[in-house]
This record gives sequence, structure tokens and C-alpha cells, in this order.
Amino acid sequence: MKIQQKTNLLLLFSFFFIILVIGGYEFLFENTYSKDDFYKLLETKIDTILKDKIKANPTIEEGYVHHIEEEFPNEKNYFFYLQNKKDFKKESALTHLPADFFEKIKNNKRADFFNKNEYTKGKVITIDGKDYLVVISAENYQLFNQKINLNKILWTSLLVALIMAINAFFLRHLVFRPITEITEKVKQINFENLHLRLERKGEKDELDELSKTFNNLLNRIETSFNTQNNFISNASHELRTPLTAIIGEADVNLTKIRTTEEYIETIKVILEEAENLDKKTQALLFLAQTGFNGKNIKFDKVRMDQLLWDVKLTTEKINPKSRIVIDMSTLPENPLKLKVNGNNQLLHLAMSNIILNACKYSKYEPVNISLGSTDSQILVVVKDSGIGIPEKEMDYIYDPFFRASNTQNFEGFGVGLPLTRNIIKMHGGELLVSSIQNVGTTVQIKLPIGQFEY
Repeated sequence: MKIQQKTNLLLLFSFFFIILVIGGYEFLFENTYSKDDFYKLLETKIDTILKDKIKANPTIEEGYVHHIEEEFPNEKNYFFYLQNKKDFKKESALTHLPADFFEKIKNNKRADFFNKNEYTKGKVITIDGKDYLVVISAENYQLFNQKINLNKILWTSLLVALIMAINAFFLRHLVFRPITEITEKVKQINFENLHLRLERKGEKDELDELSKTFNNLLNRIETSFNTQNNFISNASHELRTPLTAIIGEADVNLTKIRTTEEYIETIKVILEEAENLDKKTQALLFLAQTGFNGKNIKFDKVRMDQLLWDVKLTTEKINPKSRIVIDMSTLPENPLKLKVNGNNQLLHLAMSNIILNACKYSKYEPVNISLGSTDSQILVVVKDSGIGIPEKEMDYIYDPFFRASNTQNFEGFGVGLPLTRNIIKMHGGELLVSSIQNVGTTVQIKLPIGQFEY
């Protein structure tokens, strides 16, 4: 069931509930409170005026009592002697009330009777040792007036409820119209027009926030879609190049008989291209593996300052021209703030990729590394003064095999940065890259401080 239908049902339910409550109150008032109050008024008159009337005239003839001021509409007053009464046929005929009503008065000392609009109260009173049965009948004038007032309230409430229902209907239409518009707009978006976005009206309400969230989702989907396309294109190119070289060398050598030296040279070329292909395939497989959640990877205590010194030594062994400067002034005093829960080999690989790239693309100018921490995170900053990354290409730096347009003179496969980001994500961290072409690149790595029991 759609939300609009649920809202309609809720409005109808609320409308009928208001009617039911007011109608029920009117019915309860009429049949309980109003009746009880009027019977009490009748009984009060029996105990006061009628009792005084009989007491003042002990020889008064039983039956209809005359000369009594009538306080209520169609009021009738009767009294009868109870001595030696065997039945109440005479009383019933006179008052047009059932005989068993009088029996009930006699047995219970009081009784009530209601017929159409007439209320009757009967009671046994004792005056000077004699028992009298007194009956008073009248119409409930209070109920009539109260019914008028209650009916006014009921009709007013119905009108108010109807106005509220109509108003709620238009409000519902007003509220759901933007949602309907969003739904229709979303239906138009597919893989062919991922550039479309939901219109934001700038009202900063929940629907505007929904549009913003959905637009952010579309941005991520579009980026992922472009990344996938770039990956397929780049991976195909990178894997095809060494295969083409291998096949070409083999074809050329099979066209005619060659000398031993020529065969050796061909085998060297094939071996070199095969090794190149193997490196790219291994990098691609490792990149795919680090894209998972890392549940099968063993984590332990890793101290980041020691790790960075190890990476510095490794980098200098790979290329002695590397010039790495580690700033120790920002180290925290508490050594516990230098430890993370992670895999030492993977973190070593991630840091090595970043620092090797910094050294390579800065043409082995000094690379500055600083290490610090907050109460919850360890921050590593690697800064170089190299060729930088063109601003237009920053959105693609995490695409596997993507290489910036200004890196033609540098060796590489384009998997180091996406591989590093996957490793950092596996450790619950964040990788941020900022760069200005021909000025340099700054890489920030944030990792959560490990929680260990000592």
C-alpha cells in the first residue's frame, strides 16, 4: 500500500474517530449522567416539598396531589398509603405505570422508571410512623436543553473535522507532490544519463536534504561507473601491450630461420615483456584482493614511527637517490598514540607506494614526512615539490592503471595509489590527496589509534 493511500485512510479514520468520540459522549451523557442527575432532582423534591405537603395535611386523600408548584414539564405527583397493600392495580390504573414498578418501590424503598420522554421516581417515606409511597413523573427539561447544546457541539465538531480533513487532503497533496516529482525524475535516470541530478529548491527541509543525499549518491555512482569504464580501457591497454610485443617477436622470428644470437635476443625481449605482464597481472590481482573486507588478514600492533623509518630505509635501498626527511617535532609524547591495529606488511606497502611516488615524481628532490596524532587518529603527511597532478585529472587518480597526462617520462603501472587507498580503507582509515601541477603533491593518511589491552 502506498504512503498516500495510508495517509488517506489515516485521515478518514481520524475523521470518523472524532465523530465517534463526540457521538459517544452525547449518548453517554444522555443515558447516564443526565438521567442520574434528573432522578436525583425528582428524589430531592419527594424528600422536601412532597413530604412537607403530606406532613402538613395528614388527612389528605391519596392519589394525585393537587396544588403543588410544578417545577418540571408535565410534572405529576402521587402518594399512596402502604398499609395492608396486597396489589397495586388501582395505583397502576391511576398513574398508567406498571404494577411491578410499585412492587419494586415497596421492596426496595425506591425505584426508577423511564418511558419515552417521561422520567418517574418512586420512593417510600415515613411520616409519624406511617409509610407512604410517593411517585413523581416529569419530562427532563435539562436533557432537552442539553441535547440542543450537544447537537450544536456535534455539528460544529463535524464541520471542524470536515474542514480539517479537507485541509489535510490539500496539505497531503502539497507534501507528497515534491516526492512524486522526485520519483518521476529518478525514473528518468539510467546508465545513459547519469549526469542528471534532482533539482534542489534551497529550502533546507527534509525533501531538500533527500535530494542532496540522492545527488551525492548519483555522484558516487557516476564516478564508479566512469572508474569501471576507465579501468576496463586502461587494463585492456596495459595487458595488451606486452602481449602484443610477445606475439610480434614470436611471429617475426618464425618467418625464417634465425641465428642463435637472434633467437637469444628474441627470447630476452619475450622474457622482459612476460615479466612486465606478470608484474601488471600480480598488481591487478593484489588490487582486487585488497578491495575485500580484509577479514582473513591478520592484524596486530603496528608502531607508525618505526614503520616510517623502515619504509625510508627500504626506499633508499631501492633508489639511493631518494632524499627523505622525517619531521619528528610533531610526534606525540604518549607512545600509545603512535600505535595502530593493522597488518605491518600491508601498511609498509602502502607507505612505500606513496613515498616512492613522491621521490620519483619530484625527480628526487627532498620529500618531507611528518607524523602526528589527535585523541583518536594518527596522521601521516607526505609532501613533495614535484610535477603535481593536473586539476582536471584529480577525479581519476584512484582508477586502476590510470596515469596522469604529465607522467609519460616516468615508469609505472598506475596501480600504486588505488592499491594504497584500498589498504588504508581496510584499516578503517582515510587517504586524502591534494595537488597543484608543477608545484607538488601532498598526501594525508589518517588511521585510527589502536585500542589495546595492557
